[in-house]
Amino acid sequence: MTNDEVVLGLPDYQITEIQRKSGEIRIGARYTGLQSCPHCQGRQLRSKGWFSRLVRHEDLGLRHCRLEVSARKWQCQGCGRQFRQRLPGILPRQHASEAFRLAVFRQHLDGISRRRLSQREAIGAATVERYFRHGLQRGLSESQSLQCPRILGIDEHFFTRRNGFATTLCNLQKHRIYDVVLGRSQASLDAYFHRLQGKDRVQVICMDLSSTYRALVRKHFPNARIVADRFHVIRLVNQQFLACWRDLDPVASKNRGLLSLMRRHRHNLKPEQTTKLRVYLQQHPVLDLVYRFKQCLCYLLLKKHRTRKQCRHLIPRLLQAIDQLGETLEEWKQEIATMWRFTRNNGITEGFHNKMETISRQAYGFRNFQNYRMRVKLLCG
Repeated sequence: MTNDEVVLGLPDYQITEIQRKSGEIRIGARYTGLQSCPHCQGRQLRSKGWFSRLVRHEDLGLRHCRLEVSARKWQCQGCGRQFRQRLPGILPRQHASEAFRLAVFRQHLDGISRRRLSQREAIGAATVERYFRHGLQRGLSESQSLQCPRILGIDEHFFTRRNGFATTLCNLQKHRIYDVVLGRSQASLDAYFHRLQGKDRVQVICMDLSSTYRALVRKHFPNARIVADRFHVIRLVNQQFLACWRDLDPVASKNRGLLSLMRRHRHNLKPEQTTKLRVYLQQHPVLDLVYRFKQCLCYLLLKKHRTRKQCRHLIPRLLQAIDQLGETLEEWKQEIATMWRFTRNNGITEGFHNKMETISRQAYGFRNFQNYRMRVKLLCG
């Protein structure tokens, strides 16, 4: 690598002059790289003169820099076409080099506003937005995979008041966001899943207890096994228990201290907390039976890494508990039992939702869903 390439950050350029003009650095350069016809790749060329391009380049320190590149016009002897020499690092019909566009993209991505960048770099705010979108699209084209992941997580999150909720598709195997789709109803998601590629290779899909998502998965993912998210199942059991507690003891159920102890698992209680809870339950024998039933069911749902033979012994206990609990978990008994074999859950997706909220707050909200989708896929993908 020559000194000229180190200064410019561009290959096959030779610096001819450097001067200071109107408070900025102007660098004259000449392209000396390989010359070939872009149409037929021929190298028998005839010179038709010179042309020059003046583009904005990345800053040198705190001073703005402009690059004036000289290159030849050519006529191909093979196909007879005339063309201007293609310049690496400078796209056709652009007034800035790729290095400068990338610098603006990174600064805007780090949180510098369009107005501040516009004043700092002496460019328009719309130009900053255009460079930023170009950087997002380029990053997505380099990293995006068209095939669906083998282990997929589906969940919803709030987008805006006007547009409502959006659906998140997460690659649970590689801890990445696969895609974000506007809407959570079957009508809004059916068209997206219909044109999705690689649905046959999806083996496991983790979701909460949503009948809409389950119907979509059964329709569009024929080879996928649905796994209920353990957190949502245990939360539903706790909600049923708290509702029963409010019916048995309306006054004590409003005590925040007792409420915190009732929600926890037994292994998370300290000795003094266990004593306090035991004293209260001894005063309410019926509630004590309900509490023991809830604890046994939660510990049954917390089991992981079970073999097929071990699951045969656990299934009768689960069916008996569902019969005692009612029809709340009856429709999801197969997906709940699958949790013992497949330990994936949507905790990864929920963690990405927190990051997506941070992205939205840094941008002071989004009105265009496509801008939000591109930024999420790039930063979380």
